[in-house]
Amino acid sequence: MDYVGLGGGFLCETTAKVRLYNPHDPSKYLDLELIVDTGSTYTWIRRSRLEKLNIKPMGRRRFRTIEGKIIEREIGEAIIECLGEKATCIIVFAEENDIEVLGVTALENLALKVDPVTRKLRKAEAVLAL
Repeated sequence: MDYVGLGGGFLCETTAKVRLYNPHDPSKYLDLELIVDTGSTYTWIRRSRLEKLNIKPMGRRRFRTIEGKIIEREIGEAIIECLGEKATCIIVFAEENDIEVLGVTALENLALKVDPVTRKLRKAEAVLAL
């Protein structure tokens, strides 16, 4: 099995409770608990879950797996809510063998970070301006 979507940035499997919304119909949402992967650029959610929310792909991207393989996956957009923050984020349509993770782009969009001492997700004090 390819560990697709894993950038290898796990911090003792920090997890986050998130709510994922269809950006065109926020009445469609799903509550998930995701592994936080600071080594993965994007958030990976199983295609079947995204299809239930009627989230449509808007393109394709190439990714390098942790094993060094190049693979292609569809991408789309979703609104992600975590710790009271909401942001529109690029999400990857993960296949059944791919692991679902909350990636670093979503963390940055939500102004969240992993505390290196407690290994818990928390709001950032400030976001870099330059």
